[in-house]
Amino acid sequence: MTVTPTEIVAPPPRRKMNILFGLTLIGLLIFLWVVLGFSTASFWTPLNISNLLRQGAMTAILALGQTFVIITAGIDLSVGAIVGFCTVIIAWLLQAGVPLWAAILLTLAIGVAIGSFHGFGIVHMGLPPFIITLATLTSLRGIGLLITNGSTISITDEGFSNFARADFLGVPSLFWMVILVAIPSFVFLHLSRWGRYLFAVGSNAEAARLSGVNVKKMIYLAYILSASFAAFVGVLLASRIAIGNATQADGWELQAIASSVIGGTSLFGAVGSVHGPLIGAFILATINNGANLLNVNSFWQRIITGLLIIVIVYFDQLRRRRAG
Repeated sequence: MTVTPTEIVAPPPRRKMNILFGLTLIGLLIFLWVVLGFSTASFWTPLNISNLLRQGAMTAILALGQTFVIITAGIDLSVGAIVGFCTVIIAWLLQAGVPLWAAILLTLAIGVAIGSFHGFGIVHMGLPPFIITLATLTSLRGIGLLITNGSTISITDEGFSNFARADFLGVPSLFWMVILVAIPSFVFLHLSRWGRYLFAVGSNAEAARLSGVNVKKMIYLAYILSASFAAFVGVLLASRIAIGNATQADGWELQAIASSVIGGTSLFGAVGSVHGPLIGAFILATINNGANLLNVNSFWQRIITGLLIIVIVYFDQLRRRRAG
């Protein structure tokens, strides 16, 4: 009997375990807030909380896009470079007199094109995701520097530059953008067949193909989503800093991967969620924010992030061995 794609059930992420892990992450985040609230008088000030939400928002969106790729057992090292490159593109378009709405759409289209290029390299050229996205990372930085001649492009559109600094109902606009992205992402990943297909590809691509899943199409889709989310973050970052600069967002790809992994996404594929990376991003933002308030050397922030990744990946390996 032939199995149709709609009959496929992805390796079900154990719901009870996912809920427990999500609650654990929320508990860790609240614990950090309480500790920092007692450790420094300025943590719970409206200005700092607003700054924290803005800090975590862009990393959260990047991490969510990265999660789609990691679920397929891939990786996207280019997202930080895409962010920086897209700040240059939208600034350049605005400087050239392109209407704001058109500049935003064209910048997002650049993200779709980059994601499609990654999909082509992986699916049709047989390149490992690590290699093709690393090459894109390097190339986009260079192209961005060529466009700007190693300088920056100022953004004079005040309506655009004020958006990232504005609040709505007392909540920063950037945080609302996280919700705007998270809701359709949740529907896509957890409530649609396309989400099941992504999990199936990450679990066993060949078995998914034999079951009727268009594996090549799903890989294209995962990388297009990742690059598009990065392009969207590029637009938001350009709004926040009011310049186009190709060197912006350096290292953000590692923050995105770390947030996704801390949020429970398995680097081995087939395990992930929408809420986990979002919470993971704000855990990292809280650690960085708290370290700054406590005047802790910024190098310690990286050490703590690295240790968190090691611990979580180690326990993920234990879980896989027990499941096997």
